[in-house]
Amino acid sequence: MSSLPRRAKVKVQTAVSKDEFSSLSELSSASEEDDKEDSAWEPQKKVVRSRKQPVPKETKSKRVPRVKKTTKISDGLEGVAVKEELNNSVAIADVDLEDRKNKLDSMKTLKTAKTKRKNSAQSSSGQRTKKLKVDEETDMANSTETPSTSTVWESVCKKEENEDDFTFGQSPLKKVKTEACPQGQPVRFPANTNSIKEEVEMNWDIVQVLSERTNIELWVCANIIRLFNDDNTIPFIIRYRKELINNLDADSLREVRQTLEELRAVAKKVHSTIQKIKKEGKMSECLLKALLNCKTFEELEHVSAPYKTGSKGTKAQRAKQLGLEGAAKTLLENPGELNLLSYIRPNVKGLSALQDIETGVQHILADMIAKDKDTLDFIRKLCQNRYICIQSSLAKVSSKKVNEKDVDKFLLYQNFSCNIRNIQHHQILAINRGENLKILTVKVNISDGIKNEFCRWCIQNRWRPRGFARPELMKILHNSLDDSFKRLIYPLLCREFRAKLTSDAEKESVMMFGRNLRQLLLTSPVPGRTLMGVDPGYKHGCKLAIISPTSQILHTDVVYLHCGQGFREAEKIKRLLLNFNCSTVVIGNGTACRETEAYFADLIMKNYFAPLDVVYCIVSEAGASIYSVSPEANKEMPGLDPNLRSAVSIARRVQDPLAELVKIEPKHIGVGMYQHDVSQTLLKATLDSVVEECVSFVGVDINICSEVLLRHIAGLNANRAKNIIEWREKNGPFVNREQLKKVKGLGPKSFQQCAGFIRINQDYIRTFCSSQQAESAGQVHGVAVTSSAGVEVTDEKQGKKKCKTAVNVVLKPNPLDQTCIHPESYDIAMRFLSFIKGTLHDIGKPEMEQKINSFLEKEGIEKIAESLQTTVHTLQVIIDGLSQPESFDFRTDFDKPDFKRSIVCLEDLQVGTVLTGKVENATLFGIFVDIGVGRSGLIPIRNVTEAKLSKTKKRRSLGLGPGERVEVQVLNIDIPRSRITLDLIRVL
Repeated sequence: MSSLPRRAKVKVQTAVSKDEFSSLSELSSASEEDDKEDSAWEPQKKVVRSRKQPVPKETKSKRVPRVKKTTKISDGLEGVAVKEELNNSVAIADVDLEDRKNKLDSMKTLKTAKTKRKNSAQSSSGQRTKKLKVDEETDMANSTETPSTSTVWESVCKKEENEDDFTFGQSPLKKVKTEACPQGQPVRFPANTNSIKEEVEMNWDIVQVLSERTNIELWVCANIIRLFNDDNTIPFIIRYRKELINNLDADSLREVRQTLEELRAVAKKVHSTIQKIKKEGKMSECLLKALLNCKTFEELEHVSAPYKTGSKGTKAQRAKQLGLEGAAKTLLENPGELNLLSYIRPNVKGLSALQDIETGVQHILADMIAKDKDTLDFIRKLCQNRYICIQSSLAKVSSKKVNEKDVDKFLLYQNFSCNIRNIQHHQILAINRGENLKILTVKVNISDGIKNEFCRWCIQNRWRPRGFARPELMKILHNSLDDSFKRLIYPLLCREFRAKLTSDAEKESVMMFGRNLRQLLLTSPVPGRTLMGVDPGYKHGCKLAIISPTSQILHTDVVYLHCGQGFREAEKIKRLLLNFNCSTVVIGNGTACRETEAYFADLIMKNYFAPLDVVYCIVSEAGASIYSVSPEANKEMPGLDPNLRSAVSIARRVQDPLAELVKIEPKHIGVGMYQHDVSQTLLKATLDSVVEECVSFVGVDINICSEVLLRHIAGLNANRAKNIIEWREKNGPFVNREQLKKVKGLGPKSFQQCAGFIRINQDYIRTFCSSQQAESAGQVHGVAVTSSAGVEVTDEKQGKKKCKTAVNVVLKPNPLDQTCIHPESYDIAMRFLSFIKGTLHDIGKPEMEQKINSFLEKEGIEKIAESLQTTVHTLQVIIDGLSQPESFDFRTDFDKPDFKRSIVCLEDLQVGTVLTGKVENATLFGIFVDIGVGRSGLIPIRNVTEAKLSKTKKRRSLGLGPGERVEVQVLNIDIPRSRITLDLIRVL
């Protein structure tokens, strides 16, 4: 953060009209379009403009006007950042006299630049002149007083709203800028631009609280909020906006988004509560302040409970209604003048005796203490540094209500006690489940030492009377503190601790599920093989499905292996394998899996399938049966029996795990822990986000992918995916990414989010184009441009069946469309290619990699990024895109399924045996590993140390997840309970 002000200072001290304007002009193309007719805004034109952005350095005078235009961008994130960075650089420079002079000089330069621009714009429309005057007045004000970030943000938003007034009958989506950073160079927001205007104002700053809760720098939190406010997706931010989030990973970004949503939900609930209390006429200044200070639902509940409709009112409220509030305040502010006897009213209930009056005053004081922010802050801080434990014990319930088996499950927690700072997340989830089933009772134990220290601090500091108080008044105060702690503060703290522990445990459980799911989805595919999928079964037989290397169903059948017909069916299986030249069998891990595995292993050992060298693997079939009866399966495999569909799904899970598993609802994939006990909303949001991240980062070939896969790409949804498939069926394959803009419902923002993750296979397009060229001779550039193919029509005689934007334009394939490079960075990619003397036809070839590496060694990536006026991260994406082979798939770094030929039994195991296995599931208490004996072994979490993880696993920050191969040693075997305890030796 400290480096930013220095950079800002340098900019101000140098010639602003040249250096700053030249760098800022790179970001101004989006706003240039707005200064034309807003109603005639077209995304295609804008993209073309952004590619022509780099201008020779001589044209200084033309660059100057662009600075003010850039400040008008509201939707474009970086536009605002530029305005703020400019103002901020002046503010930072205003530290000493010398810097102040620089500030004045720079402002003069700005003014003269604007005057020139004003004169040159005289010949244009009157409306434009009016705009310039407004801009000049604004900047004149800026020169005398530097506005806060929120003010800049507000004014920018206002300008954008005014412009929107002139767009009649246009959907809001179309006004979103296609490219927030046209040149792929996001600007890091200045350090002090953290204040973000939220819909509902609170007494706390959302950026500050978000930073405290997530332990992420303030400027990063501010950037993340802006990015999410601008409807950016997590995959897009992670790949193309790295510098704005300081290289955070997707899990951290999801955690920030979840915390942000929680804080906004609290703020929203606070304001609805305030409106409700105001309607009832019970609002006071003190209560309003207390409500606006609430940061959690527990605090809000504590403060607002007495004012709920239908509440009898608290003891304090009833005492206040009797007129004792004045007595309570006098006791604290001027105890010498307090005479409680004067409040006695013999005929009034609650005021008839001195004892009643003392009790009433005590209740008011207790309420004041329990709602005081400083007091609550002190007790919370005190609890952080003291021993507080959570205890659970067997509930006293009749045995009729609770199942004995369920009681046995909670044996560990029937007399359990643990420090809340040391308790594990899975223990909290287990205790909560036991409590919900009425098997356990749970309490938080706060020691008397904490209470005594708290009361002593209150008497000596916060609630000390401002004068001498008689002993009987001090006794009332002491009683008030005791009552406040026991009746109000202690229950609040217990609720807060339980809520925090549960929330953290739920989040960790969901994150663990997300990590497992990611690992499973990114299992390396096994392409180019014909596979036989086997869905095992006893009475109803084993369902078989043979699929081709392109996932086409070649044959389906049912064999009865476990009904005494095994030998006869072996001949049938052999014939099928030989006919289709299939040497890989994929067995589902459901019912009869163990017997089916033994059956195939036995035949393989006897070399029964010769000359084929057959191998088999076991794959999880979780969710296969649910998918087989779904509408998607019915649409994909019409007329096929649902049982046979599950065999097809099992085979495809090995061929392309990602493409197959996205068809199943994530929570049915079976790699989680306590997933039914956690917030289902949070679980669904996280898992959907993980699926979106995996599908986007792997990328999809737009011309062959399924609709189900496409809907998980960042920026797309079910409706847009359906429209893309319909467009493809009607108009033929997509020739380049630009054609996506013609799809109904795919606006500029959606295009920006999804474009970088969509691939267009150049070999396929070249073949398609050459065949079209043969059909329609006379077309230029040899590109497929016939109306039936859905590409732009060039022959007007053919124009009867034009597309919706049919003009005399020819669409050319762009080799960059097969890479991970975003269209917003195509211009930089082309300039980089000219630097290294490469061409588009060299993309993915070894020569290209050699050229790039030699150029990087000579110049250095930072220097190249600077000369291209982009960031290191954007340049790295470009380098990756240019050097990766055409069919590159980063899943090859992950582990393939473990193919086997033989089998081991549980009885064969011995303590000390070293085995290799595959991780099946990871939980918060341990890792389940399939070691090929029919039962998974458990590696307790204490045995998984960082030293045992390979460097790549540490770097991936995934820990151990499903699909990873490990070497383990058997520590303990419990045959009656079928339990195996393992120790991790290393990750393979």
